Amino acid sequence: MELSIIERTYSSWSLRAWLAVELVGAPCEVRSAGKGTQAFAQMRRDNFPALTVPVLRFDDGAMVWESLSIMEELAHRHPEAGLWPEAPAARAAARALAGEMHAGFAALRRDCPMNLERRYAGFEPSIEVLEDVARIETLWTWAAERFGGEGPWLFGARPCAADLMFAPVIARFVTYQLGETEITVRLQDALYAWGPFRRWRAMGVAETRRLEEYELDLPEARRFGPPPRPARAVEPGRKAANPSCPCSGSPVAPDALGEIEGRVIGFCNRFCRDRSLADADAWPKLAPLLA
Repeated sequence: MELSIIERTYSSWSLRAWLAVELVGAPCEVRSAGKGTQAFAQMRRDNFPALTVPVLRFDDGAMVWESLSIMEELAHRHPEAGLWPEAPAARAAARALAGEMHAGFAALRRDCPMNLERRYAGFEPSIEVLEDVARIETLWTWAAERFGGEGPWLFGARPCAADLMFAPVIARFVTYQLGETEITVRLQDALYAWGPFRRWRAMGVAETRRLEEYELDLPEARRFGPPPRPARAVEPGRKAANPSCPCSGSPVAPDALGEIEGRVIGFCNRFCRDRSLADADAWPKLAPLLA
């Protein structure tokens, strides 16, 4: 498969589709382009008639766009992945929640753009945003109490498509410090500790491009989520502990060295290095070098 996306830090719809692909576990190449760039314009032309992101192409030539449609197609092709709950009542509820998320909450989307690198202090939500927050927490509480069991997700021990549709909303609640219910706290903790989300967020840090339209002039609050290990990029010439990249298996590039808790580790390119430095514990293949 091939998934077309834009900036990971800001693109909520790209995040939803990518998490669905991760949950399915099928091999997938990612094609990324910066919003408003020539590369993005070309990607849109290549994906006609979608003219948007995300777009998922399958090896049989099929193409699907819109995150919820991508999830439905993946669920059809990979029923073993459990993108929707198996029990009929839970599955119906999950579909209803996902559909409402896809179509609604315009005020929250407008006033609180997704920004995975920020957590603001002093944000003052409008009445319309607070109404969206109240409705979302009502849905979350109802689903978790009726179908979630011990959780930590809305419909049980593992995330489903409904959780993925709400993932950018959970992140917005973190960024703007919204919501106050027990289920909100539970979902925030689950999402920010979940490996696929941590990897997406780390890759967003490595992309470095910042879009001012998604940034607010507000003071920063304390970072949310598991703290990353101390890490930094280091100059060429240091001796790496590994001959090949722990992520790709390719030879180490001399200008892609990083130091994580005092260990110098080599990577195949700077993006691979920078995403690993952003959150070393998000990458399972890196773990043996940090043990």
